[in-house]
Amino acid sequence: MSDQSKISQQKHIQDLKLNALLEVTKAINNNFSTGQLLDLFQDILENRLGVGKLVLFSFDTEWKCLLKYGIKKEAANIQFENELLSISEIETINFSKGELSKQFEIVIPVFHKKTPMAYVLLSDVNEEKLELSAAIKHLPFVQTLTNIIIVAIENKKLFKENIQRAQIKKELELAQSMQQMLFPKDLPNSDGLLVAARYLPHQQVGGDYYDFIKLNNHEFVFCVADVSGKGVAAALLMSNIQATLQSLITFTHNLKDIVIELNKRVITNAKNEKFVSLFLAKLNTKSQQLTYINAGHNPPILFYENKFCELSNGCPLLGIAEVLPVINVEIFNYTSEFTLVCYTDGLTDTMNMENDTISIEAVEDLIAKNNKATPEFLNKTILFFAEEFKGENEFPDDIALLTLKVSDLHF
Repeated sequence: MSDQSKISQQKHIQDLKLNALLEVTKAINNNFSTGQLLDLFQDILENRLGVGKLVLFSFDTEWKCLLKYGIKKEAANIQFENELLSISEIETINFSKGELSKQFEIVIPVFHKKTPMAYVLLSDVNEEKLELSAAIKHLPFVQTLTNIIIVAIENKKLFKENIQRAQIKKELELAQSMQQMLFPKDLPNSDGLLVAARYLPHQQVGGDYYDFIKLNNHEFVFCVADVSGKGVAAALLMSNIQATLQSLITFTHNLKDIVIELNKRVITNAKNEKFVSLFLAKLNTKSQQLTYINAGHNPPILFYENKFCELSNGCPLLGIAEVLPVINVEIFNYTSEFTLVCYTDGLTDTMNMENDTISIEAVEDLIAKNNKATPEFLNKTILFFAEEFKGENEFPDDIALLTLKVSDLHF
């Protein structure tokens, strides 16, 4: 071949490569699918440059074959081999195990910083040709083209993941706003009865719940509950519990009947996969009675006549058994003012840097020191203490606080 012919051929190859890069860039800008990009990649290498055999492996949770051609049928089910992970530069295959060393000559790794993203293995169909093979002649270009294609595919995956994350975030924000609607908006705020609540979800939505329902001018039903687990599944079950409670209250104010029906609803909806702890109470400011059932919930802390009492009697967790074996309804008669702090286990499960958790005694100390303060202030004080206590740790779970201060006494 004359020098002029060689120059002309080199120019033709250079133009071909340049046009191929421009075509790939245009395809990426036009948002070609992954399949279309791989088809173009194969066309350039196989039909335009004459690379006889190729396999392309890419990592996506595991190593997968994205593209292969020119391989014999008996070796068509080709698999990634871990020996490739030791290769960081273009080189000939020098390991002898597996099918790859039998089928291919050259490995081109594609890295992002120090992380392998892809491996291209090349060879020629006719290995007896005396001239330099296309697989070797075009190595730098193949590496460049592979980098562009792989980065484009990765960007498409990231873009899709970002869209999915944005959709999930939007859905969670909607779920969060809907969950906030379940909580009572107006809590009593009079000289005789002060009620305040706070809720800190561990995630955007959670399984903690509180409610305060006015029956008449002197009777109120309130509760604090916690669904096992976290996130959307727990929030969905809790929203069902809230709806059931609100419905039952219109038919009965009997706490035992309400607990029995709530247990049935948990069994039906949770299919024994989740359970619910619940503290359910009725306050009568006229008869000065607090009636309650504690269904396996953290005992609320009652501060009465300078003494602490935990309200723990009741029944087992809801959702454990279809028929609750025993349901004890407790009645507390009061003749002077009291403070009641209801909470979920996210508070007492909060852990500091020394792996200690918040003790009931620590919470009681805060209540005693701030007994003259409003429930709102007391809730803020407790949560501030928890925030300081945990240090750099995360809160382990949702935290709900419902605090009452009763001083409307009738003699």
